[in-house]
Amino acid sequence: MRTWRVTEHGEPQEVMRLDDVPVPSPGPDQVLLRVRAVAVNFPDVLLARGQYQVQPELPFTPGIELCGDVVAVGGGVTRVALGDRVVASEIGVLSEYAAVPASGVRSAPASLDDAQSAALTIAYQTAWFGLHRRAQLQQAETLLVHAAAGGVGTAAVQLGAAAGARVIGVVGSAAKADTARAAGASEVIVRAEIGDGLAKRVKELTKGAGADVVFDPVGGTAFEQSTKCVAFEGRIVVVGFASGEIPAARANHALVKNYGVLGLHWALYQQRLPELVDAAHEDLVALAEAGSINPVIDDIVAFAEAPSAIARLATGDTVGRVVIAVSD
Repeated sequence: MRTWRVTEHGEPQEVMRLDDVPVPSPGPDQVLLRVRAVAVNFPDVLLARGQYQVQPELPFTPGIELCGDVVAVGGGVTRVALGDRVVASEIGVLSEYAAVPASGVRSAPASLDDAQSAALTIAYQTAWFGLHRRAQLQQAETLLVHAAAGGVGTAAVQLGAAAGARVIGVVGSAAKADTARAAGASEVIVRAEIGDGLAKRVKELTKGAGADVVFDPVGGTAFEQSTKCVAFEGRIVVVGFASGEIPAARANHALVKNYGVLGLHWALYQQRLPELVDAAHEDLVALAEAGSINPVIDDIVAFAEAPSAIARLATGDTVGRVVIAVSD
């Protein structure tokens, strides 16, 4: 089978190589999948560079999120059957076949195609746990979403709107504003147009009250500005640092303004409370079937173009998700 492998650390287009390797056999509690599509994530860029928190031994196969078909099961597997179309998340799936833990395999929604299904797990699970488990978002609250046209951002906007929240999206350029609006943002703030006036603009839109929940996958100045416009008893959910800057949370400021800073590391739920991940997936499938969520796909590229697809995420120019088509 064909598989992409990172042979040394560096930029994806320079260090990825397409190799032929044997099809793996599923071990106990594993499932072998024929991969249909792989959604690209920013961690794929970091894996290639050797900057991710998990660093597989070289050479390794990148790719962490897929849609595929069950073609074989290992001993002890009962949660899926041969022929099932499923989604899964595991490092090493940018390949024609992938053996993954059965505990992380879940049914693909019938209402979503392969590309949309491949993009369902990480972004939507992250947004679901951030908004519903950590922040306890309530109907009619105001939700501020940074990077609202990105993969996890559009997921947060859609889930916030589905929960009955008023969603304010923040995007980097005017070209991305329509994506955030289409996802469900009632107002969109373009950073390029307001400079350092984000907090002021949020207060204007909320008549001084501020945002009840802030969903922040950006960090840096986005977090700092959020602390200036978060509401009384508001919650800032820290999801990541796409800006490359890790901000310092000021405990005295949180005390005086009476807000909370909540961390969200979704993979820990898969490791420690997988039953909650199953419950979140069931909710996401129901929302997808009802048409309340619909993964935004920026582009679908051929398997042979995988390195350039991953490299695109490093530019910040994409909206929604980029998906690699592996097989029909």
